Formats: sequence, C-alpha cells, structure tokens
Amino acid sequence: MLFSSNIFIFIFLPIVLFVYYFLLGKSRNLQNIFLFIASLFFYAWGEPKFVLIMLLSIIYNWLMGLLVNKYRDNNKISKLIIFVDVLGNLFIIFIFKYLMFTINNINSIFDLSLNVPNIALPIGISFFTFQAISYVIDVYRGKGEAQSNLINVGLYISLFPQLIAGPIVRYETVSYEIKNRKENIDDFTDGVVRFIVGLGKKVIISNNMALVADKAFNLINSSSSPIEEISILMSWLGAISYTLQIYFDFGGYSDMAIGLGKMFGFHFLENFNYPYISKSATEFWRRWHISLSSWFRDYVYIPLGGSRVNKYRHILNLFIVWLLTGIWHGANWTFIIWGLMYFILLIIEKFTSFDIDCKNKKHNWIKHIYTMFFVIIGWVIFRSENVYVALNYIKSMFGIGNIILFNDVFLSYIRQFFIYFVVGIIASSPILKIAKRKLKNNIITNIIYILFILIIFIICISFIVKGSYNPFIYFNF
Repeated sequence: MLFSSNIFIFIFLPIVLFVYYFLLGKSRNLQNIFLFIASLFFYAWGEPKFVLIMLLSIIYNWLMGLLVNKYRDNNKISKLIIFVDVLGNLFIIFIFKYLMFTINNINSIFDLSLNVPNIALPIGISFFTFQAISYVIDVYRGKGEAQSNLINVGLYISLFPQLIAGPIVRYETVSYEIKNRKENIDDFTDGVVRFIVGLGKKVIISNNMALVADKAFNLINSSSSPIEEISILMSWLGAISYTLQIYFDFGGYSDMAIGLGKMFGFHFLENFNYPYISKSATEFWRRWHISLSSWFRDYVYIPLGGSRVNKYRHILNLFIVWLLTGIWHGANWTFIIWGLMYFILLIIEKFTSFDIDCKNKKHNWIKHIYTMFFVIIGWVIFRSENVYVALNYIKSMFGIGNIILFNDVFLSYIRQFFIYFVVGIIASSPILKIAKRKLKNNIITNIIYILFILIIFIICISFIVKGSYNPFIYFNF
C-alpha cells in the first residue's frame, strides 16, 4: 500500500486514527496490539504471503532478544547469540534478495548451468531486517529494554509508517515510546503538516521527474545503438531528473513516515538534511540516508575498529562498509560499483587535506560542483539496469560517439517539465527553511503557511485522484 494512494489517504489512515484514538485511547496495550495488526494488514495489502516472512523475523528476533538479555553478563554466550542472530537475519535476506544474483554469477564465471530459482523479493526486507538486528544488538548493549511481550517487538519491527522504505529506526530511538509514548495535539498537527510536505515532494516533484528520467534511460535501454538515439543535453537532463527523483521519492517518504510517527506519538530521527548542498562526498553521506549510514557506522564500522586502527586496516574497514552499502541496495553489480565509487572518493578525501579544506569556505562552489558531479554520475550507475547500460549512458553524457548536442526530445521535455525542475532545485536547498525562520511569527504568516500547506495537499490529491504516474524507488530495497 502506497502512502500516496487513495486507499491509504482516504480509507486506511482515517480508520486507523479513529480506532486508535476514539475506541482504544484508554489502553496502551490495546493500541499497540491494534497498530501491530494494522501494520501487518498494511504490509499484506501488496503481497499477503510475505507477511509470514515478517512474522518469522519478528518471532526469531524476539527470542534472540530474550536470550541475549538473559546471558548478557556472560560475554562468550552473549556474543555467540549475537552472531547467530545476525547470521539468521542475513540468511533470510540472502535467500530472497541475493540467491538468484549469486547463482547467475557462478554460472557465468564457471560456465555452469545451475538452476536459478525465481524468488520474489519481499517489499522492504532490507529495512525491517536491519531494524530487527538493531533490536537484539541494542538490548545486548543495554540501550533498550528487552521486550517479553512479542507484540511490542512486532510493533517495533512492523510499524507501518517506516515499514517498507525507512527510515531505519533503531530500537534505542523508540524503545521507551513503545509503552510510554505521550501523544499530544502539537505533535499530531506537526505530523500532519510533515506528512503533507512529504506527500508534495513525492507526488508533485518526484513523480514528474520520474517521467523525464524514465524517458532518457529508456532511450538507452531500448536502442541497439544507444549513443545514436539520445542527445548530450537529454542525457544530462535525464541524469539530473533522476537525481531529483530519488531525493524527493525517498526524502518525501521519510517525511511522511516521520509525520505519521508523530501522529501516533513516535519520534523518528531525521533521515535527510539537504544532501545536495554538500561540498564533499563525506559531507554528502552525513546528509543522505542518515539512518543507513549511521547504522553501518555503529553496527559495522566501529565494531571493526573504525579509524582507531592503522591506516591499512582503516582502509579495509571503509572498504567493507561501502561494499556492504552497495550490496544492501540490491543484487546488481551497478549497486556494488556505486558503493565502491564512494569508497574511493572518501579514501581520497580522508587521506588528503581535502576533508580539512572543506571547512574553509574558499572555493566552496568548486567543491560543490565536484561533489554533485560524482553524485549525479553515481545515480546514473545506480539507476541503470546493468553495467553496460551505465557505461553507454555516461558515454552519451560526454558526447562519446556520434551524438548531437540536443534534439526535439530534449526541447519538448525541458519545456514541459521546466517548472518542476525549478521547484525541485529550490526545494532541495534550505532556502525556504531559512525564509520561514526569518519571517515574523504572527497571524498573517501563520495563515499564509496554512494556506500553502493546504494548496500542496489539494494539488497532491488532484494528481492522486486522476491516477498520475506513481513509482516508489525504495520499495525495491
């Protein structure tokens, strides 16, 4: 079920809110049971059979949490339990997400004909599995209470606002709120506004950028001689479109998730902080998908030794983290190359004076161009169906081969979607946030702000009702 769908906005969410507040408002236990059941229904809407995978994950990690809590004082046993828990969770992900990829590559490398099973990918499996691992590790570290109640663990792992596309909510962030959250009208109204803002990012900006990006990449994918079918400027337009699409798709979803969480008394951490204003790859990953980068930092990088080791081990630690980051996103060599590209950039920045120089405002515009150049190239690799398509697309961006500067396709799309590019570029910077902060908080500005939010909501509903193009990128992960 999509947040940006009629069924969610007009039926599911109103019913869940009504039952939660008006029928079960006096019982936290009943509210948690109801939210757990509603979350399972939400997940089952697309593919009911995968609910069994989620229930298996919930039961498995609930038991591991109880065991690690029981033997926490025994270092050897508790570490063995953590090892078994992580191994079991990764085994589930491997079977559903990476088994086909692995067998295909074994067949290709060793010229074999092993049978490749056709395994469907459960939506959001990487997100809820990482949350499940977080639960057991945080209990082991004493950063959250071990839940004896299976429903509470199920609620944490399956809570529908962040279930299928994040942010990855760590157990320590919400462990107290599972049983002791305090709903209030201020949080609820803030949540509604945040949801509408995220809906606007998704429906108005991301979905329209998707139309341009899909056109550009399809010109490459569908042609036997791709360089002859797409102009240089259309290549760049498509790459920039996807850069905006993925940000407002995932960032919009995170906004909606945070807003929905507030409606029910949960407070999720921010997942994006204007990543496209970054002046280095290092800064970019402090601002992009913060919940994932911080998860790998605290559960992989630091346990490996982080930077508190010699230079070569430090490089190895970074390599492992960025290899895993690429693999986490999908079973394709494009994701692995994308992750390793950032590994190389971060190594260069860490072991030169670049990272220090970034604190100096001199030549900021050059640093920003450098960062966005590699971010855009990275998104081209990320978006491409395979390495061959990625290479051909990048070639077309730099005019390698018989390729023209622009053609009628480019002119048509730039005219049709120009306003969305302008809105997207403005919204990807903190200009509006700074302007809002500088405006005096009075009745007039409040009325204008409320009208602005209402207009966004009305525009979104008009797009949704007429059935506009509505993909969700991060459902694949």
